[in-house]
Amino acid sequence: MHRIANPSFGNRMNTTLKSRAGRHAAIGGLAALLLAGSVHAAEFNQLQPGKSAVTFAYKQMNVPMDGRFQRFNGRISFDPAKPTLGQAEIAIEVASIDTGSAEGNDEVADKLWFNTRQFPIARFVSTSIKPLGNNRFQVAGKMTIKGRTHDATTPATFRQEGGLGVFEGSFVLKRGDYGIGEGMWADYGTVANEVQIKFKLVAAPAPGKK
Repeated sequence: MHRIANPSFGNRMNTTLKSRAGRHAAIGGLAALLLAGSVHAAEFNQLQPGKSAVTFAYKQMNVPMDGRFQRFNGRISFDPAKPTLGQAEIAIEVASIDTGSAEGNDEVADKLWFNTRQFPIARFVSTSIKPLGNNRFQVAGKMTIKGRTHDATTPATFRQEGGLGVFEGSFVLKRGDYGIGEGMWADYGTVANEVQIKFKLVAAPAPGKK
């Protein structure tokens, strides 16, 4: 004799299988969400100078000029989930300036410009970070060059690339505020007062927290 299938048993089996599948999907989704959250919440606090850059641009006799600083270091502490608690301190070895020529490098190291013997380090220390939306921030702090300290504010962006945090931005610094270019070089018609500073700072998470 052929056994007649019990329709109620089949319905119960379908319901059980669907319920298990739903639970597995929910658990998988929760795990993915937690994993994404842990990656997003990583704190970037290991500055990578070799992958970073600090450059500048200005005008001399109305001709665009540019250069860069080859040596700098510092500390960064930034958690994308808690941006307002972030901190940064960047120290630039002023004697590492590269204007594009050895003669220019020697000139700006002199007392009338950076006076690198007496003031070897230019330093920026953040005091606040304000989120602006879409991974944009306003970073305020204190800039010290040649023994003079002034408030400085710069817009900055943040993104994650291959497990690293990348901060980029630019701001205008007035060289006269810091006594950069004194005496015969104090004429802004020769060398403009406004100097645009651009930076790209790359940081890694603490070891074991990638």
